[in-house]
Amino acid sequence: MERRAGAGPLGAVERDVLALERRGFPGGPGAKERAIREELELSPVRYYQLLNALLDDPRALAHDPVTVNRMRRVREARRRERQ
Repeated sequence: MERRAGAGPLGAVERDVLALERRGFPGGPGAKERAIREELELSPVRYYQLLNALLDDPRALAHDPVTVNRMRRVREARRRERQ
């Protein structure tokens, strides 16, 4: 069941997505996608959907402000590149 932003504390999957994003992946995109599948048991597409939603969720910002703010900057830079 999907929860709306701001409806209670972050769930385990949401916290796990932020924790995985906090980590570095020197092996490149393949290593990160493998970790997403193996550790979170999510498809990379679903992972990035959840991550994108978390970046706009004030609960995620309160839980891990460094990661959320870093990923917001990355997302904004990618948006500017596409324009």
